[in-house]
Amino acid sequence: MNKKEFKFRLYGHRGASAHLPENTLPAFERALADGANSLEIDVHPTADGHFVVAHDPDGQRMAGVAENIGTSTLDQVKRWNVAAGTGRADLGRHSVPSLAETLEAFPDVPMSIDLKPDEPGAVPPLLEVVARHNAEDRVTLASFSTRVVRTIRRLGYPGRTTLARSEVAVLRFLPGALAKLYVSGDAAHIPVEHSGIRLDGRRFIKRCRDLGLRVEYWVVDDPEEARRLLSRGATGIMSDDPARIAPVFDKLGTRNEE
Repeated sequence: MNKKEFKFRLYGHRGASAHLPENTLPAFERALADGANSLEIDVHPTADGHFVVAHDPDGQRMAGVAENIGTSTLDQVKRWNVAAGTGRADLGRHSVPSLAETLEAFPDVPMSIDLKPDEPGAVPPLLEVVARHNAEDRVTLASFSTRVVRTIRRLGYPGRTTLARSEVAVLRFLPGALAKLYVSGDAAHIPVEHSGIRLDGRRFIKRCRDLGLRVEYWVVDDPEEARRLLSRGATGIMSDDPARIAPVFDKLGTRNEE
């Protein structure tokens, strides 16, 4: 079977989070300016029905605020200064953006949106936000929760989804002909290694590619590591510092996307 041809993607992992507070609009802008052509973001639902772009379920690490997003309103979360956790006074104040603001700010940028809570009930309103911004064709929805991923697909999301953890395991351990019966997603967003199991072998990457899957690795900030993964067939790299990885992509060029 011939490999499907994809355009290489360099994701700003939570933006250019090596330089600016993660998951903020300035961090996303910096990532794109530094050579990223895609963004990886995380979202949580607020108590009043909005989605905010944040990795953690609370504001402790980033803002020094011991409040949970799920029990706070959008206005309350927006009062947090997520630059506080960096220890850098020169950064000033940075607020948590809503998902709606982020989609509006970057209307043509491919995104991987990771729904962090293991809450299938959060899926329908998330799909509504993505649809309202006509972003299904550029948004890949992701989650560590298998039941969340299955809910996204069951509700007929027309865009792409990542593989659930169970599907990655199936691809890693079952024969390819059998594995394809159990895999329904469009992209494997994975680390190089998980729990001592390598996910960067040529055979594994080839199996993914033969099934028409994108293969994107996180978090890679070493140019040599990025070059190694791309040479093995990876279609994307997620980096906290896209400026370091962009020259690798410049040398490789791009292919036509499906």
